[in-house]
Parts: sequence; C-alpha cells; structure tokens
Amino acid sequence: MFPNSSNLCRPPFSPKYQQQSSFFTELPLNIPRNLLSHQQIIVPPYNFHGAVAVWRGNIEASPTVTPVVALQPVAYGYVSPPSRSGVATSFPGRKRQSQQGVPENVKRQRIHSRDSDTAVVNPAVPLPASISVQSPALLGNGSPALAGCVPPLQDTLFPDPADSMLPVANDELSQQILALFQACRQQASDLNRKELCRTELQKEIQLIFPQSRLFLVGSSLNGFGTRTSDGDLCLVVKEEPVNQKTEARRILSLVQKLFSTKLSSYIEQPQLIRAKVPIVKFRDKVSNVDFDLNVNNVIGIRNTFLLRTYAFIENRVRPLVIVIKNWARFHEINDASRGTLSSYSLALMVLHYLQTLPEPVLPSLQKNYPECFDPTMQLYLVHQAPCAIPPYTSKNGSSLGDLLIGFFKYYATEFDWSHQIISVREAKALARPDGVEWRDKFICVEEPFDGTNTARAVHEKQKFDVIRAEFAQAWRVLRDKKDLNCILPLKTTKRRR
Repeated sequence: MFPNSSNLCRPPFSPKYQQQSSFFTELPLNIPRNLLSHQQIIVPPYNFHGAVAVWRGNIEASPTVTPVVALQPVAYGYVSPPSRSGVATSFPGRKRQSQQGVPENVKRQRIHSRDSDTAVVNPAVPLPASISVQSPALLGNGSPALAGCVPPLQDTLFPDPADSMLPVANDELSQQILALFQACRQQASDLNRKELCRTELQKEIQLIFPQSRLFLVGSSLNGFGTRTSDGDLCLVVKEEPVNQKTEARRILSLVQKLFSTKLSSYIEQPQLIRAKVPIVKFRDKVSNVDFDLNVNNVIGIRNTFLLRTYAFIENRVRPLVIVIKNWARFHEINDASRGTLSSYSLALMVLHYLQTLPEPVLPSLQKNYPECFDPTMQLYLVHQAPCAIPPYTSKNGSSLGDLLIGFFKYYATEFDWSHQIISVREAKALARPDGVEWRDKFICVEEPFDGTNTARAVHEKQKFDVIRAEFAQAWRVLRDKKDLNCILPLKTTKRRR
C-alpha cells in the first residue's frame, strides 16, 4: 500500500534507546507473545531538531535500517517490577499465529488482535486470578473473555453475541433509537481500514522521526464511532510536552511535505491547519477515510479510554450518544470548524446528563477509580487500567426513549448556560470560574483531564442561539410525538451510513 510496506514488522529504533531512556517506562513482564500489539510498543524520546537537520530537503532519501529493540512483555493481573533483557527480539514475518504454536519471535498484531486491554496493572482494580486469556483466534463470535465492563479492543470488532450487550427496548421510541444505533455504529471493516492506514503511516513517519509512535484515538476507539466517523491520529514524538504553536507546527509541516510528495499516490489533500492544537487534515485514498493528525496531544489518548469505559460500563450509553451525534449532524450543529459543537463535546454532554439525574445512570469514573485515570500515568498503561472496572448497576430503569427526551429537556430548560460548566470529572454542573477559559464563553464543557473548555469553538452568539433552539425544539417534538423520525429522518440517516 505504502512505499515501505515491506518493512511493516520492523520497529525502526535501536536497543540503545531502550537502555538510555525512561520514555513511558520500560514495558512490564510476561505478556503472551501472541498478544503483543501496536498500542503496547511504546518508544523512547527522539531528538527532533537533529532529525530535521538530517532529513530536511532529503525526503526521498533511503533510510538506514536500525537494529530492532528487545520488547519487554506485560503481565496479566498483578505486575512484577520490570527487568531488562539484553536479547533483541526480531520481527521476521506477518503470518497469523495460533495459541497452540507460537513462534519464538514476537510478531506485531493488528488492532483486531488482543490488545492487552485485559491487562490490569493497578492493584486497585485487579483482574480475577481465575480468568484465563485466550488467543483471538479462539474467541469465535467475540464473546468477551473477561468479566470487566470494558471489552478488549479486539472484541469490539465483532457483533455483540446475540445482542447481549444491548439494552432492552419495549416502547417504539426506544426501538427506533436502538435500530439506528445498530445501523450506524462502527463496524469491524471500518476500524480495520483506519488501523491499516495508521500502521502504514507510522512506518513512513518513523523514517523521519525514528522514535515516534502514531496512535489511533477518538471515536474510532472510544465506543462512539459511526460508519462515517473520521479517523483521529496522535503522533507522539518525545516524552516532554511539545509547544503547539512552534514545534508542533514544524513537525506537522514535515509530515505534510511527506504526504504531499512521497505519499501523494496514497494521501490526498494534506492541509496544515494552524489551530490552537494544529493538525494535518488528509484523506487516505486506500481506506477512503478522512483523518486529522496532531502532535503530542496525549490528552486525546487518555480521554479516548476514559470515554471508552463510560461507553461500555452501562449499555444505554452508546445508543444515546450515537443517536444524539446523528441528530446534531443532521441539524448542522456538530462541526467545531464552523463554530458549533464537536462530537467530543456532545459525548461529554450526554455523559454529564446521565450523571446528574436524580437517580444517576453513570458515576464519576475519575472519582471512583482515580488510579485508573491518573493524568500522569504512562501512556502504555492507559488502555490497560480500566478493563476490570465492573459494570455500573444503576437504580435508574428509564428507557432509551425517556433518557433521550430527558437529555433534550435538561439542556433546553434546566442547565444554566450563563453560570455553569459541564463537568464529567465531578459528575455535576459547576459554577463557572472567572478564568480566561470560561469568561465570556457561550458553552462551557470541561475537558476531564486538563480542565480546558472543549466547546470553545462556539464563539458566536448566533451559533449558540441556534444550538439552544435545536435542543428546545427536539425536546418539545419528542415530548409530544415520541417518534424519532420527527427530529431525525431514520431512513435517510440509515441510507447515508
């Protein structure tokens, strides 16, 4: 697919970095070799300025092949202190492995392999000792191998067995919500296309920044993706924070140049967007997916797995979020680039509403499991920590239809937009602080990890008034009609998907 695809399984970094750096700490012990996946192969920091000096003006130069690195495996359940190994591990091929005969050499797995979401590093939420980890090839229909509420990444690539994870829908409105969710939610083929592009692009980018890692984040992995969701990518180039106005833009300008020259046969329309967090927007011709790529915006990696936990901790959450995203898109209030709400802000608004009901449907995960969502946790642990958090049992038995009507009512009549901010971290509405992030803002949605305003794109009163009017209209129509078609034409929406 890409020029260097023959080198797909060769990590382009050398053992000396593993020995000299503590970037995200060394990988822990004893992960089964057939379970090692791309999200665990985290690499050390890289000298950006040196790379630019070597690479600038020589984008087509053939890279030298660097030695492979010895990867330390990860333990399931409790973890022993990490130790180093002086033996380098080779990655000779791409043949599928089975549980019965695992070769001596570790092979990189795609995202539909077990991604060690089952590994629990924090003793506060241990994995039951009696549970065994199976090879992906033996999972059959994708039934979760674990008791935790958050399925491994591999399990989300299969249909829910007998729809066992779907909520009961007895009334017509709830049935409509559930039917739309099943028609629109991201499928295995959608995620596979994004992951293929991520894998190939990482290999090409590592020719410029050999110690970088490319992460797929956002709705593609957080459980709220649809068949038409864009792909979000985070390029991590070093351990330290990156100045987004200067260094990140320089890095992205090199990435854009790579895309528009060497990869022009595969990547179209690469554009550098100089926003607060700059990105390169592009379209992958092979997967037909639009992507946004940022540099070192690691908050996106952390909040991906926070939202993923909320998505699977209660089975009414995903249908509600996906239906509300479709509704907002249909009414043209789901585009941050045009001054309306991002999908991320909408998802946080749904979670906040479910947390603030008289009988909550969701808790605050950051309060209940602070060790699992520690903002200082090393990145290679982020996807592992929440996997054994048990499902949340709510006393609120409201139907999907009632919750959807309640969502629109809450933001149309109850939430105080002028004096409150939406906080999923605290599971309540907070008084608006007198800070630059919140002052004179029309909508305030707190980012759960860094406390910024995710809805800052809504900076025009006219757009804010339109958003509020759409919430109010949806509430009145659903309250009276109890028919989803009245606010979102189902046949048109399903056909687009």
